[in-house]
Amino acid sequence: MVTVPAFLLRRLYVKKSLRNTENGFEFELRNRLGSGYAFKLQPLTVDGVELPSEDSVFQLEGEETAFSKVSKERTFTLAMNRTITIKAKGTTLESGPRKIGMGFDVPGLGTLRFDFTDVVADE
Repeated sequence: MVTVPAFLLRRLYVKKSLRNTENGFEFELRNRLGSGYAFKLQPLTVDGVELPSEDSVFQLEGEETAFSKVSKERTFTLAMNRTITIKAKGTTLESGPRKIGMGFDVPGLGTLRFDFTDVVADE
C-alpha cells in the first residue's frame, strides 16, 4: 500500500497557529499537497496523550464538525489551498513547546499520521 511520509504531512500545519482559546486550544492546517479526504479522523494527541475524539472538531467556513462524526458518508475534506481550523475543547496547553499529533484514515492509503512541535502563541 502506498503511504505519505509524515514529513510531507507535517507541511499541512500552519506554523505559529497553535494557540489557547477560551475552551481549549486550536491550530490551522493549510493544504498545499493535493486535495484529499478522510473517512475517519484519529484522536488528537498532546505530548503523547490522546484526547477524546468527541472533544475535537474541525471548522471550515464557520461550520464545526466533531471528529467523531466523520464517516464514509460525512468525510473530512481538505481541498487544495484551503485553511481549516482544528479545535480541541477542554484542554488548555501549558507554555513551552508542545507536540501535537493527528491522523486520518484515507481510502487507498490507510491511516496517515503526523505530528508537529510548536510553542503556544501569545494571546
